Amino acid sequence: MRRLWLLFAQTVTVVLALYFVYTAVGRERTAPVRVQQMGNTDHPAAMLEAGPSKPPVSAGGSYRAAAARAMPAVVNIITSKAPKRGKHPLLRDPFFKKFFDNRDRDDDDEESSLGSGVIVSAQGYILTNNHVVEGADEIEVVLADGRKAAAKLVGTDPETDLAVIKISLDKLPVIVLGQAEQAQVGDVVLAIGNPFGVGQTVTMGIISALGRNNLHINHFENFIQTDAAINFGNSGGALVDAGGNLLGINSAIYSQTGGSVGIGFAIPVSTAKNVMEAIIKTGHVVRGWIGVESQEITPELAASFGLQRQSGAIIAGVVRNGPADKGGIRPGDILLSVDGKPVADTNSMLNLIAQLAPGGKAKMTVLRKSKETTLDITVGKRPPNTK
Repeated sequence: MRRLWLLFAQTVTVVLALYFVYTAVGRERTAPVRVQQMGNTDHPAAMLEAGPSKPPVSAGGSYRAAAARAMPAVVNIITSKAPKRGKHPLLRDPFFKKFFDNRDRDDDDEESSLGSGVIVSAQGYILTNNHVVEGADEIEVVLADGRKAAAKLVGTDPETDLAVIKISLDKLPVIVLGQAEQAQVGDVVLAIGNPFGVGQTVTMGIISALGRNNLHINHFENFIQTDAAINFGNSGGALVDAGGNLLGINSAIYSQTGGSVGIGFAIPVSTAKNVMEAIIKTGHVVRGWIGVESQEITPELAASFGLQRQSGAIIAGVVRNGPADKGGIRPGDILLSVDGKPVADTNSMLNLIAQLAPGGKAKMTVLRKSKETTLDITVGKRPPNTK
């Protein structure tokens, strides 16, 4: 009897074990596989979710829409300079060229350089930097869709380092101009261009500062500073906001190595637009000029002049028989306003005067011997490459 009871207990135990094994295997077959984030997603334990594929969902913080909107309008620019002429004809003979040093061969070879540009109108006008196309004999534009076209130079403005070129193609993608005046420090921006010739590239950063000047890069400076990576080949490319609208033309970087260190500068689209319209209309930019040299007001100078303010620009020199000289401005005067607009510093003075129409009259208020005087100045035309 005891043996029968033992056999019964063993049989029940085996049946229960088989039942538990069966139910466990059944649940494993029917249960969904869950996504598991691992420290290393290449580990075999990292699993994908089973089931039908789903349409991609835009990840939070993605700027794919802005990039997709702006990238088609950003082009690569390839410029070339013809070989120098006037050298001995034997230098062009393949057999004799190897007997001359590398310097002679390089001078005789065609030079090429890379840059970027932005299509700003359906008529084929492209904004870029002056230093990208300066001295080029041939300019070729490569669009993001692979099309290529020869470009002609419409005009340049070395004082802002801007240039306009034109291509003749149909169905051109055109970038949307943004509002640089509404940009704020901390806003996210994308830099689009062709760094080092690797192909169209997008980098991201923020606006680090606005109104940067006194960098001695251009005569007229009002840069947007950004930490978005800008490298060789990015010049002339687009700096866009988080909506893909053009905020500026990438122009220069601060670097001791030649690579990006997070300090890049872009020309605001407001400046670029004014320059572009003038170049398209007349082939060049016309600016006002009165013929003065200015100096910043330092705390020491303010104390010596007995000034209660540090705004304005000290007139350090006056061009003889120039507009300022004829209008009564003298060295030592402090220019306070131009046509009612206050002069904050020398850069502000330069920009305010440049906006005046040559040939017209402008009222300028100066401080002379602690007394304010308003003078009528007939504005002249700014000569090229004037400081």
